This record gives sequence, C-alpha cells and structure tokens, in this order.
Amino acid sequence: MKRLFWVGVGVAVGVTATRKVNEFTQKATPAGIGTSLGEGLRELGAGLGAFGAEVRAGMNERSEELYAMVEDTTEIPVRPEPASDARHARAPRRGASHAR
Repeated sequence: MKRLFWVGVGVAVGVTATRKVNEFTQKATPAGIGTSLGEGLRELGAGLGAFGAEVRAGMNERSEELYAMVEDTTEIPVRPEPASDARHARAPRRGASHAR
C-alpha cells in the first residue's frame, strides 16, 4: 500500500512539474512574450485611465469647494458659465490648411 501511495505522489508531482515547464516554455516563446506584454500594456492603460478619472473627479470637487469658499467670503458669484457644446469642438491645428 505504501508503494502505491508513493507512486501516486510521484505521478502527481511529475504531471504538475511537466505542466509548469510547458507553461514556462510557452511564455518564453516570442508569441508568449508578446501576449504577456500586450496584457501588461492593457492593464497599464486601464490603470492610467482610472487614475485620470480619479484626478478629474478630485479636481472638480476641489474647484467646487474653492468656489463655495470664495462666494461665501466675498458674496460675489464666481462660478463659470456652463460650457456650451462648442467647447468640445476641436480647434484647427496650426499650419493645417483650411481648404479641404
């Protein structure tokens, strides 16, 4: 019975080691490296986007706090006018020809 147990343990260790080696060799190929790099860049982009959203939210919150403080102190309305849709239109680039 002991021998059967140790044979089973040896088979399990061998299968696990073989899978790990195959996984490593797949990651070490150019395609595997490219896949890993692509996934890393995708995660980095998502993290940067989330960070930018958090910064913008914090800036808006702080701006509101500052506007409220100035308005309470001076009793003068200082909040900017709501932006129109033209705000999001792109301005022509410098040096770009206007005739298309």
